[in-house]
Amino acid sequence: MKLRNMLIGATSSLVLASIIAAPASAQAQAADATAQADESGLGEIIVTATRRSSNLQTTPVAVSAIDSRLIAQASPRNIGDLSAFVPNFSAATITGFNAASFAIRGVGQTSIIVYFEPPVAVLVDDFVVSSVQTQLLDVFDVDQVEVLRGPQGTLFGKNTTGGAVTVKTKRPIMNEIGMQGQFQYGSFGTHRMQGAANIPIINDVLSVRLVGGYEGSDGFYRNGACFGPVRAPVGVPDGMGGLAFPNANPNSKFEGVSGCGDNSVLGGTSVWQARAKVLFEPSSNFSALFQYEILRDKSDSIPSVNENGLFQGPGGFLTDLLGVTGVNPRSSDPLDNAGITNKSNGLVNMPLGQRIDVDGFYLNMDFNLGFGTLTSVSGYRNQRSRLPNTYPGVAPIAADGEALSIFDASRDDNRKTWQQEVRLATDFEGPFNVVAGGFYQRETIDFCVAQILGFLDLTIGPLPFGNWNDTPYILCNGQKGTSKALFAEGTFKFTDTLTLTGGLRHSWDDKTWRGRQQAFIPALNGGFDLGINIAEPLDASVYKFTANTVEVDANDRQLTWRASLGWQASDAVFAYGTYARGYKAGGFNDQIGSFAPYGTDLAFFENDARATRPEKADSFELGVKTQTFDNRLRFNLTGFYVKYTDLQKQLNVPITVNGVDNQVTLFFNAASATVKGLELETSALLFEGFTLRGVLGYLDGKYDEYTAPGAGYDLASAPLDRAPKWQWTVDATYQVPLGSNHKMVLNGNAAYTARNLSTQAIDTPFGNTFLDARTLLNASLTLAQADDRYFLRLLGRNLSDARYRTASQNVAGLWQNSQFGPPRFYGVEVGFRY
Repeated sequence: MKLRNMLIGATSSLVLASIIAAPASAQAQAADATAQADESGLGEIIVTATRRSSNLQTTPVAVSAIDSRLIAQASPRNIGDLSAFVPNFSAATITGFNAASFAIRGVGQTSIIVYFEPPVAVLVDDFVVSSVQTQLLDVFDVDQVEVLRGPQGTLFGKNTTGGAVTVKTKRPIMNEIGMQGQFQYGSFGTHRMQGAANIPIINDVLSVRLVGGYEGSDGFYRNGACFGPVRAPVGVPDGMGGLAFPNANPNSKFEGVSGCGDNSVLGGTSVWQARAKVLFEPSSNFSALFQYEILRDKSDSIPSVNENGLFQGPGGFLTDLLGVTGVNPRSSDPLDNAGITNKSNGLVNMPLGQRIDVDGFYLNMDFNLGFGTLTSVSGYRNQRSRLPNTYPGVAPIAADGEALSIFDASRDDNRKTWQQEVRLATDFEGPFNVVAGGFYQRETIDFCVAQILGFLDLTIGPLPFGNWNDTPYILCNGQKGTSKALFAEGTFKFTDTLTLTGGLRHSWDDKTWRGRQQAFIPALNGGFDLGINIAEPLDASVYKFTANTVEVDANDRQLTWRASLGWQASDAVFAYGTYARGYKAGGFNDQIGSFAPYGTDLAFFENDARATRPEKADSFELGVKTQTFDNRLRFNLTGFYVKYTDLQKQLNVPITVNGVDNQVTLFFNAASATVKGLELETSALLFEGFTLRGVLGYLDGKYDEYTAPGAGYDLASAPLDRAPKWQWTVDATYQVPLGSNHKMVLNGNAAYTARNLSTQAIDTPFGNTFLDARTLLNASLTLAQADDRYFLRLLGRNLSDARYRTASQNVAGLWQNSQFGPPRFYGVEVGFRY
């Protein structure tokens, strides 16, 4: 009863807030994915959540839609910012990277491991973008974003346990010459230039759309982390009557060094991207859309903020031992306390930044067969990532200017993805229709990480061939995999008001992983050869140097399904119930083999490199969708219950090998969990020009069991990763005519996300890291021509200048580092369209 009263109270408060909220900008009018069709009511929202076009209000799944008008008015940095408009969908980043940490209904991505299957899939024009490093998509050329909540067991590409984000970009238009451009300038040197041109080539047959843009910024962090005085840990007891570091070097040039960073600006961005689209429609029965995508990201390495006990708990044994933690006396602002070594040797090349190159080729074809549409989706995507970073967020500098690398690394990978999907959506006149087809994906990943463990010069002494601070320790592995599926989903209409939908998908996932124990360059051939030349980490690939590699296979066979009953209770009310099973395939750990110090004989067994089992989700949903008061009020409410089994978890486990404290990353099926909750989406056109939107998500999730080797406490007592209990957004738009040719649009919104776990420690609950509860206030004021041919927009984000973490991790108690969201941002945007 207490929970029921809380939910009723929260829902009532949200609706009341929607009625009394102060008017503020241009985007909640657009917030209804086809916003306000005319002055008489809210417009119809068309979605493709069932692989055919349907009205959102009669689609029996939990799906949210955000159209191009909301996107334009909100001016988000990427699709992650759109999570505020979707209940129980939260977006953050992965610590040390500008990579997506999406979470839906209690499951999310918190790891950068390249072979980890994200529980939330991202599809762009039906092509699966499998790398989280490029899922934070730019939204300039996007027509609509749909977020499907819950496991996708039948229709959407590779199966997921959390849900799917489907992105539809704008298609070329026949017989129309058009151009669109916009420029933004704002705080911390942010500048964006984006443009598109639609060019007809042959009337009614061939048209081209060219889209491109550049984004740059100076960054909002400062290199202000303090260090020292650095000390060699001489005489540290090992707990067994001896000393842990008998060879410690107190004569190191870093001994006694102290100070703070140079206060330079860190974290700038520099991203070019473009798409060329060719639409070919020789007849009304056939269309083909070819696309070429290019992305060149040369942004700075992502700064880390060292938080060893300073902000949210213990987690800095190693840096405390070396004496390099401290509070910046110049500022308590975490944004002023980042640290980076900018190391350019040892294969790290940090001054070059985090470089990501993407080239993609895609072909979408539709054939009208009279009784239905046959669709083919083909694509090839080549992604190359070079991602150096200073993970502990501390960079002691010696008198000669050399930086001590406590742990610098560059995670580099080449990923090639091929995809083919063919499906048939029938359009029979009778009561029964079906969507059926097949899916194929082949992916190869080549991965290497070069690591600089400079602190070992202070603890166990130099190497025979150089200092630890200059010598890379290289870990490489690779994976080749295929994913195949056959699927079918049929809909039977019993009456005009009662419809049953049921579907099955059988999936085959096969992967071959090859790995090698961490090694120095001279040992890559299995012996000792100082003549091996390595220019970048991937030159040490397991496919080039095959000595001492192991190969492991993983084969998953899964049947998943969905069944849904929809009832049109009245013209204004649609109700549905759905049961679905989804899964995501097992995966390998790209960090296996990373924990053996030089000179140890720690065996590397195939058992260590085994894949996890598939993760599964069984979901039950009940929902009601209403549109009343002459289409002026839309109120959609969903309740759900999800049972997750064989959850795939990553834990950083502290170990001691030959007296040296280190850590190993474990990746295994460790837990089961139950999550239940509510989701509310409501929009109201209260009077001419004034539209309100409210979003509410509530989660009640907990582990049923959670076991792992070496656990120091009951792991099931921790909250679920990336599962905030409450999320809500209130958004208001007021449009005012300015004469007959112009208008002013005011928008304001407040978006709240509750505190949620980022990463979990295995040894003590005090090592768990959290993302802060936050309420972000945003607003815009737009002056535009009545038909939006040109506009001037003033933007404000995070108006209260909140400090909040977007990522945080405790690395086995050795150190703790975090990333933070941008501070207050002001900007101006101008644009045109004709």
